[in-house]
Amino acid sequence: MTKTTTNLLGIFITILAGTYFYITCCSECGATVKKEPVNETVIPAKPTATSYPFAFSDGDYAYNDNDNYNFNASTSSILMPLSGKVEEGIASLKSFLGENASKVINITGYYKSDETNDSAFPNLGLARANSVKNHLVANGIHSTQINTFGSLKDEMVAKDNIFLGPIAYGLDNKAENADDELQALYEKIKANPLVLHFNTAQTSINLNADQRQKVADISRYLDKVDGASANVIGHTDNTGNRNTNIILGQERADFGKAYLVRNGISETKINSSSKGPDNPVASNATEEGRAENRRTVITLN
Repeated sequence: MTKTTTNLLGIFITILAGTYFYITCCSECGATVKKEPVNETVIPAKPTATSYPFAFSDGDYAYNDNDNYNFNASTSSILMPLSGKVEEGIASLKSFLGENASKVINITGYYKSDETNDSAFPNLGLARANSVKNHLVANGIHSTQINTFGSLKDEMVAKDNIFLGPIAYGLDNKAENADDELQALYEKIKANPLVLHFNTAQTSINLNADQRQKVADISRYLDKVDGASANVIGHTDNTGNRNTNIILGQERADFGKAYLVRNGISETKINSSSKGPDNPVASNATEEGRAENRRTVITLN
């Protein structure tokens, strides 16, 4: 074998050895090569809508169905029609409470913090509970056997903008000191009535938190006391003719009454009247005083 042949053979063997070691030893070398990240679109899972049942129990008595009162988001108006099972449950509850005068049904309405509360009540949950209460009263259950509450429940999930059954129920005994509580509530309302300042052309009233609580207190008292009623009295400043102001005061009172009725207080429990310019609370000599005198006062008889 010539020297040239030997050299060529050595080169060939070197190439073969290099190829072998590359294949066997560096096949994983690609792991060290930086790869461009692959952007994958992650579609978040759609949360499951929450649903609360029409359910209540007391001892051996119980009713439970998955259907319930439903509401659109940011409203306190019940979506109709109700299911047949809910109607059956209402009839069952009416019979139970009729046979057990010492029992009450506690209704708690749920709401979320991102909902808009356009009602006159402190929160949308209480407004929803009040709507359910009114429906039960219309179906023959006495309002003295119904308590209403509101509860924040941010974990609720709507289905197509509808909350399924954001209402909970509980049967309980009437409070032993209920009469004392109602007397204290009466004195509270009389000492610090609800006062509204607005023009008759307005179609809505924006209440602050204190005013909303007063509406809730008045509504509760009217529900609990047979024969109780509220007075809505319109007042004006002394600008212009007195007879004209009496009419203007009545229009303001009627507007205030209509507002309460829209928010679920029975029309038959609200009286509206006018004092015109006869009971000023401030001087009519200034614009500020006249503005204070143009008011509607809502209190109890």
